[in-house]
Amino acid sequence: MTAEIGRARPPRIGTETAEFRAAALEDAIDGLARRDPLASAAVAFVPWQRNLGLGFLVVVVAALVLAPIATLVTVSVVCTLGYIAMMVDRVLLFVRGLDASAIVTITDAEALAVPDDDLPEYTILVPAYDEPEVVGDLIAAMTALDYPPEKLQVLLLLEEDDDVTIEAARRAGVSRVVEVVLVPAGDPRTKPKACNYGLHFATGTIVTIFDAEDLPEPLQLRRVVAAFARLPSTVACVQAKLAFHNGSQNLLTGWFTADYALWFGYLLPGLMKSRSPIPLGGTSNHLRADVIAEVGAWDGFNVTEDADLGVRIAASGYSTAVLDSTTLEEANSDPINWVRQRSRWYKGYLQTWLVHMRRPRRTVRALGWVGTYRFTLLLAGTPVTACINMVFWFTTAAWILGQPSVIVALFPPYIYYFSLVSLILGNVATIYMYLVASRESGNAYLLVPSLTMPLYWVMMSVAALKGCWQLLRNPSYWEKTFHGLSTPAKDAALPEDTPQ
Repeated sequence: MTAEIGRARPPRIGTETAEFRAAALEDAIDGLARRDPLASAAVAFVPWQRNLGLGFLVVVVAALVLAPIATLVTVSVVCTLGYIAMMVDRVLLFVRGLDASAIVTITDAEALAVPDDDLPEYTILVPAYDEPEVVGDLIAAMTALDYPPEKLQVLLLLEEDDDVTIEAARRAGVSRVVEVVLVPAGDPRTKPKACNYGLHFATGTIVTIFDAEDLPEPLQLRRVVAAFARLPSTVACVQAKLAFHNGSQNLLTGWFTADYALWFGYLLPGLMKSRSPIPLGGTSNHLRADVIAEVGAWDGFNVTEDADLGVRIAASGYSTAVLDSTTLEEANSDPINWVRQRSRWYKGYLQTWLVHMRRPRRTVRALGWVGTYRFTLLLAGTPVTACINMVFWFTTAAWILGQPSVIVALFPPYIYYFSLVSLILGNVATIYMYLVASRESGNAYLLVPSLTMPLYWVMMSVAALKGCWQLLRNPSYWEKTFHGLSTPAKDAALPEDTPQ
């Protein structure tokens, strides 16, 4: 059924037959897996990947037994080279993202100049599960959008056994603004499964995703339409920027906000400028419905379905553009809740990398050598380096406290100085990038979070270790992130760079 999405007129919601619901659910869960089993994360490791990983582990353990110092020195060399490669690439992306042409800007006048009659039908998917505290916010967010109501379809996707959210939606009266789609209950309970199911009811030629608590700027949909009209026909997705309305709530939300300011303000535009695969954000990615059908929609087993879809879009010969329009979200203000979310992201990044490296020659042909290199640095390198950070931090602490001779042996001069460069210049460069991104976003309160980023990296390391462990134990488990832990603060205005 996935191939038919966007081609046949879907049934009216509430009138579909039991047979249609069953078929749509089956397609939502494993449509991509049936279409191309190697393209889905339904199985975390294919046999050759599992065997190669176990073989590598055996070799490393044997080497540690036979020549422990030489093996650890080799590991230090490899890790240091990896750190330097990631640092250089991150700075290069940042520099490219500084170019104003790296991001698509549509002014208010251009967005409003498109006649209503020329606007395409638009579908907004809003997946929610066990979120009664925020589902009512959807009414204000959707009614604030400047788009003809007769051309706008908003689908609130709720699991049919999620009684508390269904009741909250009923009490809030969301049916006055949106249509509620009850997704048949069943595992995996993931966002991509809900979105895939919702696609069977979508009428729009452009489809986007918002979370229930999102606050997109009112002209975002019109800007997307104007952007698609301006951009080449090979552009399949327009990704809007994400920011937070509660960035000044505490230090954690400040770190999170600075992190997003750098990612969406400079690194994603830098990826666009360099024509590399763009891991999409979880919301506000506006997609052509025909391309969604062509690439197989979302993978129901991948817990970062957005990043995976972005890579598949690039591998299919299409590209993604970054739009200068902002959607406000709620930043995680609770450390445990944040770790749950970030560990899922890291696990999904590794899932996505493993899936696309099952056929490495095909991936290189599709993405090119540079695209594959950068894809590996981002999706595999980010969680792996976050994990090994913990090891090197303990090593550094041990040296400061006792200067044991074994650490001297592990870092001979030819690697020590490279490690020192990576430590000092890498951290300084990264903090500088955060400061620039925070300043350009107009959020003065992000100065302290930017300067204290190393503390945030400790939390990232904890989350990465947890995500890697879950990848081995429970790869498709969607660890729920709770919302509604904060209220919009006084900084809940759109960033100053929003087009006027």
